[in-house]
Amino acid sequence: MKTDIHPKGYRKVIFKDTSANVSFLIGSTVKEDGKDTWTDGQEYPMKEIGISSASHPFYTGQEKVMDTAGRVEKFKAKMSKVASRKK
Repeated sequence: MKTDIHPKGYRKVIFKDTSANVSFLIGSTVKEDGKDTWTDGQEYPMKEIGISSASHPFYTGQEKVMDTAGRVEKFKAKMSKVASRKK
């Protein structure tokens, strides 16, 4: 690997996909959420993410609604109010 090409703070980080319960060990500069132990027994910084290639419908081929912030419910509630006003 070439020297001095990576930004400061570059290190191995565990990215944990909370929707698929899968983890990846990748080099990154992201701020970590905590620490976790990888399969090699070493402890690395960990960042929790809501979606990755293990859970994204494009990669999995499964169509599903991924809503972690309740946006779908808010939209449906808003649309039901609009529909009731039109009647």
